[in-house]
Amino acid sequence: MSEDLQTSADSTRSPAGDAGAGATRNTKGSTINRVLDILETVAASERPLSPTDLAVQLGIPKASLHRLVAALEKQGYLQTRMNKRGLQPGHRLHRVALGVLASAPMQSQRRAILGTLSEEIGETCNVAVPDGAEMIYFDRAETHWPVRVQLNIGSRVPVYATAGGKMYLSSLSRSKREALISHIKLTPFTPNTLLDTQVLHRELDATADRGYALDNEEYIEGMVALAVPITDENDRLYATLSFHAPCMRVSFEAVTDYLPNVRKASKKLSTLLSD
Repeated sequence: MSEDLQTSADSTRSPAGDAGAGATRNTKGSTINRVLDILETVAASERPLSPTDLAVQLGIPKASLHRLVAALEKQGYLQTRMNKRGLQPGHRLHRVALGVLASAPMQSQRRAILGTLSEEIGETCNVAVPDGAEMIYFDRAETHWPVRVQLNIGSRVPVYATAGGKMYLSSLSRSKREALISHIKLTPFTPNTLLDTQVLHRELDATADRGYALDNEEYIEGMVALAVPITDENDRLYATLSFHAPCMRVSFEAVTDYLPNVRKASKKLSTLLSD
C-alpha cells in the first residue's frame, strides 16, 4: 500500500472519522475493501459519480471517502473529469485493466479468435481500447499480404477519424459525446477526415443505429476499415474489434461484406471478457 493510501487507511480507522460506522469498518482489511469498492464502483458506473454519491452508495462516511478518493487521485487510479463533475478511472486503473486483458490465459484465447478472423477475411484485425480522445491498439493479428498498413500494438489513433474510435464515440450518450468532441482539435489527416462537428455527429448517430462503424480513408489515405463493439457483461462497450485493408484489395463498398465474420468474432471476445 502506498504512503498516501496508508495514511488514509490510518485516518479511516480513527474513532472520530468512523463514528457509528460499526466495528467491522475499523480494520485495515476494511479500508482495503473500501478502496477496491470505490475503484470497482467508479469503473462500473454508467454516469460520473461524485465523492458524495460514492459515500451514499457504499455506506462510507464522507470524511473517510474524501480522504481515500484524494489518495487514489494522487496515485493516478482516479481522476476528476474535465468539467469537474464526477470521477473517472485514472491512467493507472486503465493500466491495470489492460494488464488483466493481457494476462496469458486470456491472451492466448483472444489471439486465437483474432487469428481465425484474420484468416477468414484475409486482412489485419485489431482490438483497441478507448483512452480519452484516442484509441490504443491493444492486440492484432497481421495479414500475410506484403502490402498492408502497419499499426503496431500500443499505437494511438484519434477517436474521430478511425472506425474503432467512431464506434466508441457512438456508444456514448449525446452529452458525453459532445463534451469529449468539444475538447478535441479536429485535425485533417486526409481529405476525407470529418472536420464538421455536425457531420461527425450525424455519422455517429448512424453508427449507433446500425451497430458498426466505418472508416472511408479518413485516417490514412488508401485504407478502409470496419469496427464493431466488444462488450462487457452489462452490454457496455469495453473495446472495439476492427479490420483494416488497403483500397487496392477491398473497396469501401465491399467492407461490409465481412460484417458477419467480424460480429461473430466480437461475440466470442465479449463472451471471453464476461467469463
